[in-house]
Amino acid sequence: MARASAAYPNDPPTELVLHARSRMLELAYPDGARFRIAFELLRVYSPSAEVQGHGPGQEVLQTGKREVDITGLSPVGNYAVQPHFSDGHDSGFFTWEYLYFLGARQDDLWRQYAERLAAAGLERDAPMPARAKASGGCGG
Repeated sequence: MARASAAYPNDPPTELVLHARSRMLELAYPDGARFRIAFELLRVYSPSAEVQGHGPGQEVLQTGKREVDITGLSPVGNYAVQPHFSDGHDSGFFTWEYLYFLGARQDDLWRQYAERLAAAGLERDAPMPARAKASGGCGG
């Protein structure tokens, strides 16, 4: 799964805007970087244990998230935000560094997601299996 590294700035964004109609999160950073990240990509790469697992090989491949919305965004201290997704998922804290990583690498991340779907014999819009659906908690 995707992991941010120390190569990405940890400064808070200077702008953070939810675009409900286009389902995009727009961020601007102090270094001049600007990103528009699809809600679907944020949901698929949520940093929560529910998605990432508790260790290598425990990741849960997310499907059926193309139409997911962000219904709320809560601050987490001075270092992150917690999106509340329309499918009930709300356990991931997105640090400024991780959001920068997702924005900067989104082309690669979309490609990796497509490859993982193909390897699993799944389609992007396939419904999530009942055991893997978002429950608002870890479920582990």
